[in-house]
Order: sequence, then C-alpha cells, then structure tokens
Amino acid sequence: MTQLEQARKGVITQEMHHVAQIENIDPDVVRRRVAEGTVVIPKNKKHTNIRPVGIGKGLTIKVNANIGTSADQIDPNEEIKKLQAAIDAKADTIMDLSTGGDVIKVRQAIMKASSVPVGTVPIYQAAVEAAKTHGGIIHLTPDLMFGAVEAQALDGVDFMTIHAGVTLNALQRLRAQGRTTDIVSRGGAFLATWMLYHKQENPFFKDFDRLLSIARTYDITLSLGDGLRPGSLADATDRAQIQELLTLGELAQKAWDANVQVMIEGPGHVPLDQVEANVILQKKLCKGAPFYVLGPLVTDIAAGYDHIACAIGGAVAGMAGADFLCYVTPAEHLKLPSEEDVREGVIAARIAAHAADIAKGHKGALKRDLEMSKARKNLDWDRQISLSIDPQKAQTYRSSSKPSSNEVCTMCGEFCAIKIVRDYFRS
Repeated sequence: MTQLEQARKGVITQEMHHVAQIENIDPDVVRRRVAEGTVVIPKNKKHTNIRPVGIGKGLTIKVNANIGTSADQIDPNEEIKKLQAAIDAKADTIMDLSTGGDVIKVRQAIMKASSVPVGTVPIYQAAVEAAKTHGGIIHLTPDLMFGAVEAQALDGVDFMTIHAGVTLNALQRLRAQGRTTDIVSRGGAFLATWMLYHKQENPFFKDFDRLLSIARTYDITLSLGDGLRPGSLADATDRAQIQELLTLGELAQKAWDANVQVMIEGPGHVPLDQVEANVILQKKLCKGAPFYVLGPLVTDIAAGYDHIACAIGGAVAGMAGADFLCYVTPAEHLKLPSEEDVREGVIAARIAAHAADIAKGHKGALKRDLEMSKARKNLDWDRQISLSIDPQKAQTYRSSSKPSSNEVCTMCGEFCAIKIVRDYFRS
C-alpha cells in the first residue's frame, strides 16, 4: 500500500513517525494530513537508504536542489560532488535533471550516493533516448515516455515531475494569446514539440491512469509539473499558466482517488506583487495539495545573482503558503552550476524557507533566531557560528579577520555597541 492508502486506513507508518519526530508534532497529525493530501512523504518502496521527508501543511518549508549533466558537460563524478555539496548545505531533496551522457548510469549513481529523497523528470530520459536512437525528439512514443517512468520507478526514484497539464487546449490558448518567452520548461518544450508535430494529445494526460498505476505500485509521489510556467515577468499569471493549473487540480484529484501522493509545481518568473496571488490560486484550485515552486524569481535581470531573486520570491511564496522551494543557483540562465553554485543556491533557498517559517510563526524557527540573538548579546562567537545557517562560511569570515579582542569583531572593534552597553550596565 502507498503512504496515502495506509494513512486513510488509520495506519501510522515508520515514515510518518519519522516526519513527526523531526517536525516535533503528533504522528497522527501527520497521518491525517497525508490522508487528506495536504502532506506528502516522497519515498519509493524500493529506495531504502534515505531519510524520509515530509512536505506540506504545517511542516517546515523544504528545499530542493537540482543537479545533473548536460550534453556539453558530461562528468558523473562532478554531479556526485554537487550532490554532496547540496546535502552538506542541508538540502532536503535532490532532483537529477541529467540530459548528457549515460543518463541512466548517472541517475543510478546519484540514487546510490544520496541520503535524501531523489526526484527526476522522466521525459528527459525518453527525449535523450529518442534523439540518440531515432534522430530527434519528434520520434518520441508513448511507450518510450512511460518506459522511462517505469525504469526510473524500478531504480527507486521517490518523486517525478510529470508535465501532464500541457494539453492541446493549453497550447492553443498559448498560441492565441502570445507570450514574451513562450515555453521555458524543458519538459514542457519536449512534449509541446511532439504534440504539435504529431497533432496528438499529451500521452501523460491522455493515459494518466497508466501513470497512476506505476506510481501506486512503487508509491512514487507525482509532482505535476508546470510545463507552461512563465519564463518572464511579462508572462506571469497569464491564461496559459492558469489553464494548466486548472488541469493539474483535476489530475491531482484523480491521483488522490487512486491513492497516489501528489504535489503541484508552480512558477517561475513572477512579479513580487503577484506571488501571493499565485499561491492562493494553487491552494484553492488544487484543494490544498503541497505547492512546489521554482523560486519564484521576482526579476528577469538578476543574471549571476538569480539565487537572490529566487530567495526573495521564495520567502514571499512560503509566507503565503508554498510548501517546497526549488533552489536557483547564481549560474541560472548562464551555465550548468558548479559545486559552489549548488551550495550557494541551497543556502539562499534555505534562508528564504526559514524566513517564511518565522513569518508563519513556526516555533522551532522562532526559537533558533531567539537563541542567535542571545548569543550575540553574550558575544558568544562559537554559539553564533553554530546557529548560523552556513556555519562554514561564518567561521571563514570570523577567522579571516582577527579582532584585537576575542570579544568583538573587526566591524566595530573597541566601539562594539553590545560590549559598550553591556559594560555600562555592569558598572
């Protein structure tokens, strides 16, 4: 049985117990939320070497890191290093987005090395196979698409992005309205190209029950992807995006009816004043399903600093109710990220998630910040470093600039405000 099926039968699984312990809440609360579809625990039955993670209502906001090869950068060892960098920076999950080299071997190596849940986008593997074997993505077939899903399920993939909402109707709406950047989702582009060439409906939409059968067998959490997400602020919250979201809400209900866990992916590039509205729309149309957002990026011009644009949007989205933030690295829009880019991206997204948890009144988040404030008042530098979101960087800064007194830092030195006031109160 799936986690959802067991939850509906009143069973509190080991995974639910683990999530409850980590989140410091009653295990039955976790069970009830899994049962109602507002919390997911992505864990394939065949994936045994990972720590379960809960995503959704009432839980801390989680962060995902994307890694993977490209046709121009094929080095599986580098991706394992990025995986470790992401885990060291405390990413909650990993997604393998490989499209270069032997994508199956890369995925299997990542699965073996990862201690956190692993997600994929199966259409990538299918497209790579079609290009290599048949000469192009137009030669994709439904069997290739579903074959990739099945193969990755057997490997133990915990959650999969499936762009089932990219329908012929949605594409017609996209064409009719026009867009600044058309389609920026790689999976969405693969499917749209195939659909328009063959004049056929998206197999993942048309044969959604086939997908559900695989997902239920392995207890894969479906992450219904936003293949028509906006890639520029000018396209945010447009008709094509909302058309797809309406479809995803209907498909989420079908998944729940089949006892399959499901979450919904969201935009994308969104102006700051539209972020909250996007979250409210998703939660309403998808009946509270966990919301997984890419960013959102709140400006189009932050190339080289898109992790900051992402963190700004992610904090607002999280405060409004988003449950899962997909990081963006400084290299976004420019190149495949390096190991350091991955680390920076995870930290930026974690800051956004923590800020949103504070805004929502999460007791654990508030407590940690209060402890940091106390450590600063006490000029307890070791404690400040240990409480920081990136102790490694905090320690590097502290060590690289030695103050005249260990009580202070070189920003203020002997004129440290905290020290002056503390000494005055002591006198």
